[in-house]
Amino acid sequence: MKNKKNRPYREFLLQGNEAIVEGAIKAGCRFFAGYPITPATEISEAMSVKLPQVDGTFIQMEDEIASIAAVIGASLAGVKSMTATSGPGFSLMQENIGFAIMAEVPCVIVDAMRGGPSTGLPTSPSQSDVMQARWGTHGDHPIIVLCPSTVRECYDLTIKAFNLSEKFRNPVILLVDEVVAHMREKITFYDDEEVEIFNRIKPNMPPEWYIPYVDTPSGVPLMANFGEGYRYHVTGLTHDIRGFPTSRPDEIDPFIRRLFRKISQHFSELQFGDFYETDDADITIIAYGCVARSAKRAVIDARQKGLKVGLLKLNTLWPFMRTAVERVLNTSKIIIVPEMNMGQISREVKRVNKGSSKVFTINKVDGIIITPQEIQARIKEVA
Repeated sequence: MKNKKNRPYREFLLQGNEAIVEGAIKAGCRFFAGYPITPATEISEAMSVKLPQVDGTFIQMEDEIASIAAVIGASLAGVKSMTATSGPGFSLMQENIGFAIMAEVPCVIVDAMRGGPSTGLPTSPSQSDVMQARWGTHGDHPIIVLCPSTVRECYDLTIKAFNLSEKFRNPVILLVDEVVAHMREKITFYDDEEVEIFNRIKPNMPPEWYIPYVDTPSGVPLMANFGEGYRYHVTGLTHDIRGFPTSRPDEIDPFIRRLFRKISQHFSELQFGDFYETDDADITIIAYGCVARSAKRAVIDARQKGLKVGLLKLNTLWPFMRTAVERVLNTSKIIIVPEMNMGQISREVKRVNKGSSKVFTINKVDGIIITPQEIQARIKEVA
């Protein structure tokens, strides 16, 4: 088909999980290892069909621990790799996610959130893995976490997740709640649209000159693929610039600080979100995932009633979008943070508030989405 501007395009009615698969294939993902789990199973199912069509590899592993281990191994061999899971499986992956951070192995982990703890609510939505995504693996570590609120964002942010993972040699987590994972929306793909794809930067020096973990201005070392003549040591132990374990403080300290610096000095490239009607807002809602959809409807209804309400939608959860949050804290008298948890992002908002605004929350943990009406009621209470 062609639109009025004569641009050829295709339209699809896609589920959020299906859009994640399309984004992963577009980004160059050619390896998937996973274990079925609600509400992420459709990702595994679709990848098992799509990957062989593009000369990729799909493996159903025996469990989530093996899945993330296989993903790390494939990435070390030079293949863009992904896995998908939900809360219980995400918990099992945490040790190997820490290994990927320490060894600086790019990969993408999709966590389709459901209620917990433990088996919890397998078929119901939640946003309770926000802090686990940040601090689930032990030790001081940097992480990048993206969160879509529409099916189109499932596609776009999956591509961004792969790009950021490759660019910064770091795992990237895509947090999608059950509502967004399973809802269907129309997506338009233009045949001539340009999509930015980033591939890891490989060394161009002779193998004997290659230093695998040397510091660089960007903080990101060049990454050689296993099997291409560059032999180097990979370990989860704190290591020196050649990859060998070290206990020397003068090597440990700069290494850990570099892991953080390669993320912190690039914050502007990692912050994705939308401001909606915030310029003159007396009340601003800060929301993410499916709740941001309810929040936008609540803002539209409030504006129709003459109330100055705005929305800051967070698509990046970690690193925390402090600059964007401070902007609305400085312009709004009241902040409302609705979440399907007991208050995980609201704690971060309160941490950076410093008394600028009054911060109120809506916390719902019964497996039912926060509705526009519930947000409207909270606006009425605090206005």
